[in-house]
Amino acid sequence: MEPNLSHSGHYHVPVDYFDGVFNFLNKMLMEEDDLLNKQPCMFIDSLALRATEKSFLDVLINHPHFHETDHPLMKAYDAALLCDDLNRLQLNKPRSGSLPNRVKKRRRNVEETVDLADLLIRGNTAVAVQTLNTIRKHSSPHETSSKRMAHYFANALEARLRGTGTELYRAGLMTPAAKILASYKAYITACPFHRISNIFANKSIAKLANGRDKVHIVDFGILYGFQWPCIIEGLSLRPGGPPKVRITGIDLPQPGLRPAERVEETGCRLMEYAKRFKVELEYHSIAKNWEDVRVEDLEIDPKEMLVVNSIYRMRNVLDETVVENSPRDSLNPDVFVHGVLNGAYNATFFLTRFKEVVFHFATLFDMFEATGKREDEDRVLFEREVFGRDIMNVVACEGRSRVERPETYRKWGMRNSKAGFSQVALDRDLVEEVRAKVKRKYHKDFVVHEDNNWMLQGWKGRVLYALSLWKPAP
Repeated sequence: MEPNLSHSGHYHVPVDYFDGVFNFLNKMLMEEDDLLNKQPCMFIDSLALRATEKSFLDVLINHPHFHETDHPLMKAYDAALLCDDLNRLQLNKPRSGSLPNRVKKRRRNVEETVDLADLLIRGNTAVAVQTLNTIRKHSSPHETSSKRMAHYFANALEARLRGTGTELYRAGLMTPAAKILASYKAYITACPFHRISNIFANKSIAKLANGRDKVHIVDFGILYGFQWPCIIEGLSLRPGGPPKVRITGIDLPQPGLRPAERVEETGCRLMEYAKRFKVELEYHSIAKNWEDVRVEDLEIDPKEMLVVNSIYRMRNVLDETVVENSPRDSLNPDVFVHGVLNGAYNATFFLTRFKEVVFHFATLFDMFEATGKREDEDRVLFEREVFGRDIMNVVACEGRSRVERPETYRKWGMRNSKAGFSQVALDRDLVEEVRAKVKRKYHKDFVVHEDNNWMLQGWKGRVLYALSLWKPAP
């Protein structure tokens, strides 16, 4: 595979990142027995364990087992992570059905749920309990999208009424990691959001690394390293040879006697790929609570191009309503790849927050209804363990226990500008590539738009995710 230049003259990594996470999960699921025998240490669970802790962003303030390549499982791992085959995927097409009727039913459920929240705000407990019982009769985790959504909001409102929100939010810790991975596969098959994020982040980093001989990537929330094997392979093909790469993988410590095990194992796999593709890679693992990470831990070298990669983890950063001098305003890396969950449900006033989170999740449940099968148990599990738990946290938890705090991409843009950053212009080739992939492989109601150098992803006109690239202002 030969390197190529875009019509604008920029070097791009000639690797298709579209299938990386999807195929990686297939590989992980082949090792299901191994996963089941380990601690269920998915990032969502680690976050729940530390719902009262500070953010990782303050560390940035001060800066201006298969080693044999012919092993069958190693070959499967290659196929997963090196993303060569796009045609094997059988993605969902539009389902038939009367969309207007589904929308009407969803609105009715939304209105009933919001009315219940208003009753709770007013302290009308008796009527609220009666309304909750009515919603329960017309909700189910296995039927239409509106009934599914109503089921999880009813759970959260009841938890708020009883004061058990934080306890129930943490209760998902016992779900085996293998099952979470299987459900996540159903999600990324149904929608393109996280695949597109990989394309945006990796190709942007590769473009910026052109001409640099040392690159340091700091990945907050590395988890299993979904993102990096493709870019290792791609950089190995760079004209003139690959740069020296250093990856600092940071994630929360997992429960048990070996808190750094997952982060370290991720590094071992990435190091093996680097050796095979003759890329000089140094990996540094950090398994700490966010507030315990210090800039010294990152071992910054001014000769390296420093990239901070944070995809959809900023929403868990505490803001000024919880901590003074919020770390959200304190970013200062050289290059910042910023992925944002575009939500407006971080309001202090509960009813305002509640209405926003209802409309946000109404969009997500509607998306799953149009692209997935109702009887799919992986869909049911994902809705329960991810959508349901997020709803529980936003609705039934307060203070430091509420870790779901998304803001709109426009507000994040103002924060980044205030912190002394300027946006990098979107790559036209990259945007068109993304748009074409979504149009060719996914439901017609998924959208890719642009706004002030943010690449936006959404469903039926509602923006759900936004991605952008930032550099320190001159």
